[in-house]
Amino acid sequence: MSEIRIRREHTLGLKKAREMAMKFAEDVEQKFDMECTIYEGETSDLVEFTRSGVRGQLEVSGEHVDLYAKLGLLLGAFAGQIEAEITKNLDTALAKAAKKK
Repeated sequence: MSEIRIRREHTLGLKKAREMAMKFAEDVEQKFDMECTIYEGETSDLVEFTRSGVRGQLEVSGEHVDLYAKLGLLLGAFAGQIEAEITKNLDTALAKAAKKK
Protein backbone atom coordinates (compact mmCIF):
# COMPACT_ATOMS: atom_id res chain seq x y z
CA MET A 1 0.00 0.00 0.00
CA SER A 2 1.17 3.49 -0.83
CA GLU A 3 0.38 6.57 1.19
CA ILE A 4 0.16 10.19 0.13
CA ARG A 5 0.47 13.05 2.62
CA ILE A 6 0.21 16.68 1.60
CA ARG A 7 0.14 19.70 3.92
CA ARG A 8 -0.47 23.27 2.86
CA GLU A 9 -0.47 26.32 5.10
CA HIS A 10 -2.86 29.13 4.15
CA THR A 11 -4.32 32.41 5.37
CA LEU A 12 -7.90 31.86 4.20
CA GLY A 13 -9.56 31.47 7.56
CA LEU A 14 -12.03 28.69 8.30
CA LYS A 15 -14.96 30.05 6.29
CA LYS A 16 -13.06 30.30 2.99
CA ALA A 17 -11.18 27.06 3.67
CA ARG A 18 -14.50 25.33 4.33
CA GLU A 19 -15.85 26.59 1.00
CA MET A 20 -12.72 25.30 -0.73
CA ALA A 21 -13.15 21.89 0.94
CA MET A 22 -16.78 21.66 -0.21
CA LYS A 23 -15.70 22.44 -3.77
CA PHE A 24 -12.88 19.88 -3.51
CA ALA A 25 -15.39 17.23 -2.39
CA GLU A 26 -17.73 18.03 -5.27
CA ASP A 27 -14.88 17.87 -7.77
CA VAL A 28 -13.49 14.51 -6.63
CA GLU A 29 -16.97 13.02 -6.53
CA GLN A 30 -17.55 14.02 -10.15
CA LYS A 31 -14.07 13.55 -11.64
CA PHE A 32 -12.96 10.42 -9.80
CA ASP A 33 -16.24 8.78 -8.76
CA MET A 34 -15.37 9.20 -5.07
CA GLU A 35 -17.84 9.02 -2.25
CA CYS A 36 -17.31 11.91 0.17
CA THR A 37 -18.58 12.52 3.68
CA ILE A 38 -18.08 15.93 5.28
CA TYR A 39 -17.86 16.45 9.03
CA GLU A 40 -17.98 20.09 10.12
CA GLY A 41 -16.38 21.11 13.39
CA GLU A 42 -15.88 24.31 15.31
CA THR A 43 -12.20 24.76 14.41
CA SER A 44 -11.78 22.37 11.47
CA ASP A 45 -13.67 20.22 9.01
CA LEU A 46 -12.94 16.71 7.78
CA VAL A 47 -13.74 15.40 4.31
CA GLU A 48 -13.47 11.62 4.08
CA PHE A 49 -13.26 10.21 0.58
CA THR A 50 -13.30 6.67 -0.73
CA ARG A 51 -13.64 4.53 -3.80
CA SER A 52 -12.27 1.20 -4.87
CA GLY A 53 -8.51 1.29 -4.29
CA VAL A 54 -8.42 4.66 -2.50
CA ARG A 55 -9.32 5.85 0.96
CA GLY A 56 -8.40 9.14 2.58
CA GLN A 57 -9.28 12.37 4.24
CA LEU A 58 -8.83 16.09 3.87
CA GLU A 59 -8.63 18.05 7.12
CA VAL A 60 -9.26 21.76 6.73
CA SER A 61 -8.67 24.41 9.39
CA GLY A 62 -8.39 28.18 9.26
CA GLU A 63 -4.59 27.90 8.89
CA HIS A 64 -3.79 24.67 7.06
CA VAL A 65 -5.00 21.82 4.88
CA ASP A 66 -3.83 18.23 5.43
CA LEU A 67 -4.57 15.53 2.90
CA TYR A 68 -3.92 11.86 3.56
CA ALA A 69 -4.70 9.06 1.11
CA LYS A 70 -4.00 5.37 1.15
CA LEU A 71 -3.78 3.73 -2.27
CA GLY A 72 -4.48 0.08 -2.90
CA LEU A 73 -2.05 -2.24 -4.62
CA LEU A 74 -3.05 -1.46 -8.20
CA LEU A 75 -3.12 2.32 -7.79
CA GLY A 76 0.04 2.25 -5.67
CA ALA A 77 2.05 1.73 -8.85
CA PHE A 78 0.93 5.21 -9.93
CA ALA A 79 1.43 6.91 -6.55
CA GLY A 80 3.84 9.55 -7.90
CA GLN A 81 1.51 10.58 -10.69
CA ILE A 82 -1.53 10.55 -8.41
CA GLU A 83 0.26 12.66 -5.79
CA ALA A 84 1.32 15.18 -8.45
CA GLU A 85 -2.27 15.49 -9.71
CA ILE A 86 -3.69 15.86 -6.19
CA THR A 87 -1.06 18.48 -5.35
CA LYS A 88 -1.85 20.43 -8.50
CA ASN A 89 -5.61 20.32 -7.84
CA LEU A 90 -5.23 21.25 -4.17
CA ASP A 91 -2.88 24.16 -4.94
CA THR A 92 -5.26 25.39 -7.65
CA ALA A 93 -8.24 25.19 -5.27
CA LEU A 94 -6.35 27.13 -2.58
CA ALA A 95 -5.25 29.78 -5.09
CA LYS A 96 -8.81 30.25 -6.34
CA ALA A 97 -10.12 30.55 -2.80
CA ALA A 98 -7.40 33.13 -1.99
CA LYS A 99 -8.44 35.27 -4.99
CA LYS A 100 -12.02 35.39 -3.66
CA LYS A 101 -10.77 36.58 -0.27
